[in-house]
Amino acid sequence: MEYFLFILGFGLLIYGADLLVNGASAIGSKLNIPDTVIGLTIVALGTSLPEVVINVFASVRGDTSLAISNVLGSNMMNILLIVGTASIIYPLKITRSTTYRDIPVNFFAVILLALLINDAYFGFGEISRLGPIEGLFFLLLIIIYIVVSLRKSKIENEPDPRSIGTPFMKSLLLLLLGVAMMVIGGRWIVNGTIKVSELLGISSSEVGLVVVATATSLPELATSVIAAIKKNPGIAVGNAVGSCIFNIFLVLGLSSVITPLPFDLTSTYDMLMVLLASMLIFIFVFTGRGRQIERWEGILMIVIYFGYMVYRLGFN
Repeated sequence: MEYFLFILGFGLLIYGADLLVNGASAIGSKLNIPDTVIGLTIVALGTSLPEVVINVFASVRGDTSLAISNVLGSNMMNILLIVGTASIIYPLKITRSTTYRDIPVNFFAVILLALLINDAYFGFGEISRLGPIEGLFFLLLIIIYIVVSLRKSKIENEPDPRSIGTPFMKSLLLLLLGVAMMVIGGRWIVNGTIKVSELLGISSSEVGLVVVATATSLPELATSVIAAIKKNPGIAVGNAVGSCIFNIFLVLGLSSVITPLPFDLTSTYDMLMVLLASMLIFIFVFTGRGRQIERWEGILMIVIYFGYMVYRLGFN
């Protein structure tokens, strides 16, 4: 029964996030909130909501390895697999805002995380962990990121198509239903992780890195692939990179405020891979033809992703 609820939980989580975003976007439009504000808050947050829900439940339960591996695995997949796949479908010409804001901020977020989790290495404690102070700092940074993004964006108060013909009460019902489905789905996933790890003979962190992170990244994968097919590279890359920023600053920030997140040796390897992924996309965008990710670069990112997954599951 636990295995069935574990699988069903992903469906509830992802569909619930979609309902929540649609309901909140419709309500925002009816309240005359500009689409730019909705996109940089509700919709951007919506892509990270599955990670938020799972990490909150994992942190409350004290399963810090799941909370950490979920975010690191999701960020690896967002950059290496999702951006890589999208660039194979259609070479990605990166927008100016993504090039000079989102990609550098993501690189900064990864560097900052790598520094803050190595307390013991720098002599600031006996163990390496992300504590409540760092968590609050991360939450402050995501607020600053949103505010700066809004100020740099052109505010256009156009109606959101999702709000047309949608009554206010129906939108509110969708929002509440989405929240309820995400809470139930998140609880089932976290509770089922232990059972699945025992069945497969692997640790909960490995389940989080591969299974949970993959499932929670499905919204980003679908969005970026569809955007690439429609030849809209700005959304394809901005969606994935923006989600990485929210995962670090919001998801890990909120999780570490609830309970300190210690980092073990295997998590350090995952952290290094996230750092490598962020460096690759940074280098690819600022070299070559300029502000573009070519197909061969996408193939290289995918090979690195699956190569590391095989290594991680086979040798750790």
